[in-house]
Amino acid sequence: MPLYEHTFLARQDVTQAQVEALMKEFQGVVEEGQGKVAKQEYWGLKNLAFKIKKNRKAHYAFFNIEAPPAAVTEMERRMGINADVIRFLTIRVDELETEPSIQMRKQDRDERGDRGFGGGGRGGPPRGDRGGFGGGREGGSTFRSRPPRDGDRGPRPPRDGEVPRAPRPPRDSNPGSEG
Repeated sequence: MPLYEHTFLARQDVTQAQVEALMKEFQGVVEEGQGKVAKQEYWGLKNLAFKIKKNRKAHYAFFNIEAPPAAVTEMERRMGINADVIRFLTIRVDELETEPSIQMRKQDRDERGDRGFGGGGRGGPPRGDRGGFGGGREGGSTFRSRPPRDGDRGPRPPRDGEVPRAPRPPRDSNPGSEG
């Protein structure tokens, strides 16, 4: 039987319990079509990269499915009708992953919190030890200004076919006063 990974997004204003009820409903559709859902995961309410049907966030749900194509087609048809589902994607795969998906592993990592590597955040040195414009280890800035140019370059030469202009008069140092 073909294997699929399926993800759907539910509207931001439905509750987690309603999303889990949707997951059970769609699992039932697959099982009616002589298939089975090998794994279900609720990934939570996450920000979207752009608005979809006036939603800035969505509830993400994931299935590993082993079912005939007709069962998956029927599930997708019902998702298209359901007003709470704003997007879905089904991909046929060669084999299903048995361990938790990367999204679930990411949540585990977020729950663990600080691992005690110091202030670097990714196991590196604390951010204060870096160079750049923020200052070196000796203190002060590592920025060096460009040395001044020798003399004024003067007016630019005229381009081909351009009539040379007369030099501009100097600007008035007090712009508000007339006369």
